[in-house]
Amino acid sequence: MIIGTLGPQGTYSEKAAIQYNKNAGLQFYEDIFDTVDALLRNEVDKSIVPIENSLEGSITLTLDLLWEHELKIIGEVIVQIKHCLLSKGKKEDIKIIMSHPQALSQCRKYIKNNFKGVEIRSDLSTSHAAKIASGSKEIAAIASAESAKMYGLNILAENIQDVPGNFTRFIVVGKTTQSPTGNDKTSIIVYLEKNKPGALYEILGEFAGNNIDLTKIESRPTKKALGDYVFYIDIKGHIEDEIIKDTISRIKGKVGMLKILGSYPVAN
Repeated sequence: MIIGTLGPQGTYSEKAAIQYNKNAGLQFYEDIFDTVDALLRNEVDKSIVPIENSLEGSITLTLDLLWEHELKIIGEVIVQIKHCLLSKGKKEDIKIIMSHPQALSQCRKYIKNNFKGVEIRSDLSTSHAAKIASGSKEIAAIASAESAKMYGLNILAENIQDVPGNFTRFIVVGKTTQSPTGNDKTSIIVYLEKNKPGALYEILGEFAGNNIDLTKIESRPTKKALGDYVFYIDIKGHIEDEIIKDTISRIKGKVGMLKILGSYPVAN
């Protein structure tokens, strides 16, 4: 099995892939778009991409790709994020700090309190930033401790994220459906089409009436017109559960579009 993931080596995405299947071969890609595209082109069997962070919220590109393409979520992995400041030099040598935009946002207080006036640069991934930092003492990267070992960098500070409990949820995307395990989650996208008063409330009432737990609901613009949205909803349960199947069947008649993204085991 080949799993596509964000690279180069040392990313949290790689850690998620190993957590998911330590025996799989990994194929690294520059960004989330290419990682998903590799699955669509059949270069890999599955792809793993981040979808949500406990500090910064949803990864909007991942949500948009799920809306735009025929993909199935077949699993999820939760990884604890522990950011480190890495460099070949010392703190006083640093003139540039690089990392993925999400990592920079998660460490904004640390950067502001310790590196006023230092140039901040966004990069494609935390590990790519570490790779670049290995070429100059004036560049530091915010990345994992594993990246320090991989690229020969010093760990100047550990756990520099603004909140200690920092977790990222990754999804495994593929093209097949998963059988029920007894502890599953179902993800769907709903488009109301006509935003009449109480339209969303009516849909949510179907779930509430059947005592179905919604673990997440979030809106994203359709990019067709201002104020036009789709809703991403995570449901506790499997699509093959009779109560879930029946509820979704009733909702389909009340919305413009309902897309089932998949049912998959809940991450430990």
